[in-house]
Amino acid sequence: MTEHTTDLEKPDGAAYGKALQSFGVNLLVRDVLASVRFQVEVLEVEQVYSNADFAIMRHQGTEWMLHADHTYHANPLLGLTGDGAVRGVGCELRLYGIDPDQAAARAHARGDTVLAEAADKPHGLRESYLVDPDGYVWVPGVARAD
Repeated sequence: MTEHTTDLEKPDGAAYGKALQSFGVNLLVRDVLASVRFQVEVLEVEQVYSNADFAIMRHQGTEWMLHADHTYHANPLLGLTGDGAVRGVGCELRLYGIDPDQAAARAHARGDTVLAEAADKPHGLRESYLVDPDGYVWVPGVARAD
């Protein structure tokens, strides 16, 4: 996958950072473009901008970022992501409005790990648990049809 843009040309880092509000998610990943492919192909979210170092992703108006490990060379957080580390343990990245059955089928077709198949949950959602290339667990879900 090559550098790609949809809404934005290469964003000005300072301007983008100053515009962020409320709550943000940034995932450190080994391979930004592999993570982008997983999110676009399995979760069917929008890729706003990506290159080998950085990506902006979007679903239903919410944006999050991906940064390649090497871009955090001076950040102490990088020391916690050593080789073989399972990232994001204990954190569920939930995306509502994405069919969990279809997302799990796409993950299986790509050879990704499906931690839990789609199932109806007592809290009113149908959801599946999918593991991305860095071990982050994504939970697509929709309201249960009762």
